Amino acid sequence: MPAFTEEIFGPAATITVFEDADEAVALVDASEYGLAAAVYTASLSRGLAFSSGIRAGMVHINDQTVNNEFHVPFGGMGASGNGGRFGRPANFHEFTQTQWVSALDKPIYYPF
Repeated sequence: MPAFTEEIFGPAATITVFEDADEAVALVDASEYGLAAAVYTASLSRGLAFSSGIRAGMVHINDQTVNNEFHVPFGGMGASGNGGRFGRPANFHEFTQTQWVSALDKPIYYPF
C-alpha cells in the first residue's frame, strides 16, 4: 500500500502486523525513507533497545514523530536526507569547512 511505502507528511498511520521486535524493525527499515519514527511501549528499556535498530534520523519513544528542538541536529536517513544534519551545533559542520593554521613567531631551529 502506498501509505506504507512512501513518505507521507500528514496525519496518517499505517498498521502492519508483526510477530516480534526483530520483524518490526525489519519492516520499518524496509522503507527507503528514514526521517522520523515513533515507538509506543509500556517499557522504556524495550523502546530504547528497539529504537537502536531503526534506521531513522529521529526516533521518539512514547511521543509523536513531529518533534524539533533548535539545539538538536535535524535530518533523516536514506531517501529522507542528504546525509547531513542541520540545527544549531550541526550547522558549523554542514555549512563550513575547517582549516588548521599554526604559526610561530620565529622558525623552529632543527640541529640537523
